[in-house]
Amino acid sequence: MRTIAVYGEGDLAEAVRKRLSGKYRISREAGQAEAAIVLQDFWNPRFFREAKAGLKDLPRLHAYLSFGEGIIGPAERLGSEGCIHCLSARKLMAGRDRREMWDLTEREAEADSKKDAWASSTGLSQMAILIEQEAEQILAGEEISARAYLLNLKTLAGEWHAFLPDSYCGDCSTIPDDSPELARIRLQSSPKVNGKGYRCRSIEELSGFLVKDYLDDRTGVFNEKILDLTTPFADASVNLPLFGGNEGTAGRTLSYQTSELTAILEGLERYCGMNARGKNTKVRERYRDIKDYAVHPSAFGVHGEEQYAEAGFPFEPFSEDRKRSWVWGYSFLQERPVLVPELLAYYSLGCGHGSGGYVYETSNGCAVGGSMEEAIFHGIMEVAERDSFLMTWYGKLPLRRIDPRSSGDLELNLMLDRLEYVYGYDLLLYQSTMEHGIPCIWAILKNRSSRGMNLMCAAGAHLDPVRAVKSAVFENAGMIGALGEKLEAGREVYVKLLKDSTLVRQMEDHGMLYGLEEAEERLDFLLKDERPLLTFKEAFPAPPSRSDLKEDLEDVLQRFKKRGMDVIAVNQTAPELARNGLHCVKVLIPGMLPMTFGHHLRRLTGLDRVFTVPAELGFTKVPLKPEQLNVYPHPFP
Repeated sequence: MRTIAVYGEGDLAEAVRKRLSGKYRISREAGQAEAAIVLQDFWNPRFFREAKAGLKDLPRLHAYLSFGEGIIGPAERLGSEGCIHCLSARKLMAGRDRREMWDLTEREAEADSKKDAWASSTGLSQMAILIEQEAEQILAGEEISARAYLLNLKTLAGEWHAFLPDSYCGDCSTIPDDSPELARIRLQSSPKVNGKGYRCRSIEELSGFLVKDYLDDRTGVFNEKILDLTTPFADASVNLPLFGGNEGTAGRTLSYQTSELTAILEGLERYCGMNARGKNTKVRERYRDIKDYAVHPSAFGVHGEEQYAEAGFPFEPFSEDRKRSWVWGYSFLQERPVLVPELLAYYSLGCGHGSGGYVYETSNGCAVGGSMEEAIFHGIMEVAERDSFLMTWYGKLPLRRIDPRSSGDLELNLMLDRLEYVYGYDLLLYQSTMEHGIPCIWAILKNRSSRGMNLMCAAGAHLDPVRAVKSAVFENAGMIGALGEKLEAGREVYVKLLKDSTLVRQMEDHGMLYGLEEAEERLDFLLKDERPLLTFKEAFPAPPSRSDLKEDLEDVLQRFKKRGMDVIAVNQTAPELARNGLHCVKVLIPGMLPMTFGHHLRRLTGLDRVFTVPAELGFTKVPLKPEQLNVYPHPFP
């Protein structure tokens, strides 16, 4: 007869001992046991940690009760992934009322009463049966995966839920310390799907794991999916649960399947970009002590002295004598690792007056790819897109308009048909390529009706300008209906924003403000252009034809090198992505204008390109002066 150690006291432990006693020799100690079952009538993290230490390498199965639910799993053995503490964290984050549930579970762990009010003898017997089945598989040497059975103790309904190991887990995570060598990037060949496009992994390949590994309403990184059937094109979104709220990420393409996968990829980008998950950041120094291998924050744009001096301004001027956290990134211009401020590398850090934060960073330049090369390429495109938009806005550059029907791309023309004839919006397209030569566009969706959003602005950048246009159209078209309804309901609020720019404080304020017809005149520097429309061939060079993304990336990097401009990539990849061969980066390009939201948070100090490039491109005869810059909030949505 085989021996199983049953750890724990309480009703569940007794039910399991009774169930197994006729089939196995039951022990309360590891001894000669071949496997262990660790049981509690409540969530008790300290008990489970102590049991793990005592059992050492013995295969084990966990189970406990929590607020009317029986949790069976995970099973663990030496070398397996995902522990019970990872499961608890995933389950907590995927659930509702996370802060309240955290408080309740912590109190439950310390309470004297250990009984679950919903635990009946029938429910405990059902759990014992399921635990017996799992124990048999462990003893048979079957493969262990990170999963748990969640049983409703009132209805006895239940199902298995897989979960990913938590990169923040204090019990099983083994992420490395940040270091120069870890930051070093050596570009590798990254063949394109079917030798074309700008991705190295197909939708078919991604569909094999994105939903399965990341989307689960009880234990997933994302806990909800929504399909919007009212938008011009296929719109899907997923919810990234955060401890303080929720973060929705959307995918907009021509098919709901692709949009769902795109939304998950976008969500994984946010997941990695908010905090360091793939490495332990260790460097905390004064800039003056590390200046030989650190990039000064002013290279990425800071606020002006007058902004920092404003009463209630949430940030403080950067001080070279104050210790701050830094992260290693890789400089492609210097071809060596460099240090950049952590609050620029991860965009939710450094907020609030008194925190030492000197700017608030957004997700600008963050990108996920099937290879490091793919991620860096698309990160650069996003930086170029936002920079060209802001350069145009602040300089009021009179861009040349492009005929969007001249691309020769049937898919784009059909998209325009749908926007025009079904939704009543025209696409006004402008060539906004800056001095680096990466094709950039500014797109305006203009309403033919007096109801809804009058106009909506977006931008795009890509070596293939048609892809840039489609991206901008998808971005704006997905918001036509929702923003139109919001504008009609809150028109009085947005009229106030029009009259007082200091009230533009949130991201959505920027786009909503320019939904008003009264705001249209602020875009006259684009809308009043009466020159003949350019064709795509006149506006842009033919896209290069290459079969390897590495070659496209090297081309783009060379464009910046010729101008003495650096491209810095910070590897943000978390273990949750690395397991599937995905990569996430944050691209920082010193001198390029960062996208900001809230008119009071403009970041132009240290960025001289906003003054000099308009003259270099022939829009002005001499460099601009500060007083010539556009004083209104930008219209990026």
